Amino acid sequence: MWLSKQGRTPPRPEETARVGRVTLPDDPAGVWTGSERRDVAVFGPGGYAWRPAAGEEVLVLKAGEEACLAGVRCTGVPEPGEVWITGPGGSAIRLKSGGVVDITGTALRFNGAVLAGEVE
Repeated sequence: MWLSKQGRTPPRPEETARVGRVTLPDDPAGVWTGSERRDVAVFGPGGYAWRPAAGEEVLVLKAGEEACLAGVRCTGVPEPGEVWITGPGGSAIRLKSGGVVDITGTALRFNGAVLAGEVE
């Protein structure tokens, strides 16, 4: 028995997390992680909904045979304790230390009423 096992490489444990690129920007998404996976469920923090863009670098987790997309690689460098929410076109909300909230964008709408800028 011992001799029959010599020369064989032991099986590699299956990875439970990989970095990939979004190929189909939807929910469920398509992700390339060495091969393409389709029907990858998109997850985010509670109360937060998002759809990954094509080409974004994402974290893919695997639980059994199912895979899920857990988030995108962070860009920018927030200060410790800060929270940034960024969107397309340069829109952003930054929750800063000391209770400061910075909102950046071309227009600001509150309950449907435009408070600043012009909305098309």
